[in-house]
Amino acid sequence: MLPEESNRELEDIAFELTSKASSLAGQINPIVTLSIGNLVRSINCYYSNLIEGHDTHPRDIDRALHRNFSSQPKKRALQLEAVAHIEVQKAIDEGTDDPSETLTSAYARWLHREFCRRLPDDMLWVEDRQSHRRIRVEPGELRNDEVEVGRHVPPAAAALPKFLARFEEAYNPRALSKIRQIVALAASHHRFLWIHPFFDGNGRVVRLMSHAMLRRMGIGSSLWSVARGLARSAERYKGLLMAADQPRRGDLDGRGALSQSALIEFGQFFLTTCVDQVEFMRSILEPSELLRRIEIYVEEEVRAERLPKGTFPLLREGLLAGEFERGSADTVTGYGERMARSVVSKLVDRGLLVSNSPKGPLRLAFPLAVVERWFPSLYPANRT
Repeated sequence: MLPEESNRELEDIAFELTSKASSLAGQINPIVTLSIGNLVRSINCYYSNLIEGHDTHPRDIDRALHRNFSSQPKKRALQLEAVAHIEVQKAIDEGTDDPSETLTSAYARWLHREFCRRLPDDMLWVEDRQSHRRIRVEPGELRNDEVEVGRHVPPAAAALPKFLARFEEAYNPRALSKIRQIVALAASHHRFLWIHPFFDGNGRVVRLMSHAMLRRMGIGSSLWSVARGLARSAERYKGLLMAADQPRRGDLDGRGALSQSALIEFGQFFLTTCVDQVEFMRSILEPSELLRRIEIYVEEEVRAERLPKGTFPLLREGLLAGEFERGSADTVTGYGERMARSVVSKLVDRGLLVSNSPKGPLRLAFPLAVVERWFPSLYPANRT
């Protein structure tokens, strides 16, 4: 279930991921990181939905987060699904998730329960492909019947406890070095889906599980999302998962029942995708380049009289300092107190500056309206 230590390529990619993720974490002010985290959670949700075939427009996700739900039942259901995903990931990011080890049955059941209990009832039913009977998905409960996933027939329901116990034993982080934990994470992503412990929701659970594991290792953060990379190569992602479902290809293909070489190939893809996403976020969050894009945006908005003069110094202060007192706005802008207050008020109204209280410190925000300009290519073209 875990590629042998002699496979240096996987460990080299794991080391590269550790190094580059550490560099990204030190690139942005910690307070700004919290604001970017809100944006990245929405991105992660959007792409995770996309992998499942649920194309929820970013604007609909944004509206749902402000409790503005569609009157159309299908669109509203997708909005509720998005909010469920974001709320569960927020718990992971803030450390209020289940304290169990992440690669365990207990943690998987917590993720499944927290996600599914937030869904509308209509989304908690699946249809058996052979009998066509409807089966209700019980939040946090292992399946109690047999299923087929494409050409793959997962373990029998009665055998799930045994397979999950073996899963926990194989990927126990306390028995592995940090580099081997990263390799184990990639392997566990496939093996969990192969076991398919729930009637539905396994893909979402395992992607959130991977996010949680990376967070706890100090590699993952609210600054990047592996789901974006997986969704952008969805066919390859699914194809490699299917290949790793296959029996081993002769005596030189590992010692287990499944193909070791296919698992290694999936692991290389998964970890390389993580590295790619860290590098992508590092490039668009590079402070001088981000400031340049913000400045160009502000200049155009000021010319169009949609933003007041004095906007850019305040946004720059928010990015570099993390937060600043309202009373310092006149010093930052060089304006008189009354005019500086007016600029701040307009930026708060536009959602570019936010605060926890009417008189509290201000910090930079990243509303959907600026995402395409400030963070190009986060979403597919024409999706913001």
